[in-house]
Parts: sequence; structure tokens; C-alpha cells
Amino acid sequence: MGQIAFTVRMDTEVKKRFDELCKDFGMSANTAFNVFARAVIRQERIPFDLESDNQAALTRAAQAMERMRQAAAANGISEMSMEEIDEEIRLYREEKKQKGLEGEK
Repeated sequence: MGQIAFTVRMDTEVKKRFDELCKDFGMSANTAFNVFARAVIRQERIPFDLESDNQAALTRAAQAMERMRQAAAANGISEMSMEEIDEEIRLYREEKKQKGLEGEK
């Protein structure tokens, strides 16, 4: 199989750190890129997850919601209605507002 060369542009510090890590792994940057390319071909996808900052925030929010669901179930409050939840939020905000006003005195 023939070979071809191609150029990749990257930040100088990124390249330096990449070279250092590749050396730690016992390979050159060239070998690392070839490993990556072969993994893409074999898996027919980028071999790691990519997500935008927005997607990462949504993932963290979903995880937080799941933790809250688990905590609610553990504390026996998982059957609250939306009205009850809204009232809890309203009370919390009112309490927070009162504490804020008291702190100014």
C-alpha cells in the first residue's frame, strides 16, 4: 500500500504536549495519528464522544435531575404534584429573599 504525507496545523503547546504523551506511550505522533485513522475506519465513527459545551451542560442538567429524582424517592416525596413543587420553589425563594433583606440590616 502506498503512503502519502499530510500536514496538520495545531497550537505549538498542544503539539509539544502531544509529542511528550506519544513518547510516554512508546510511539511517535505519526504512529498515533495512524492509530487514530485506523480506529475511525474500523469503527466508522470518531472513536470518542464529541459534544458541544451546550450539550455538556444539558448532560450535567439531566444528571442533576436524576440525582434529584433519586433523592426525592429516598425521602418519600417523589409523588409531589406540580402545584406542590411550585409552592416549594415559591417558599424557598421567599425564604431566600427574606434572608437577603435581613442581611442588609
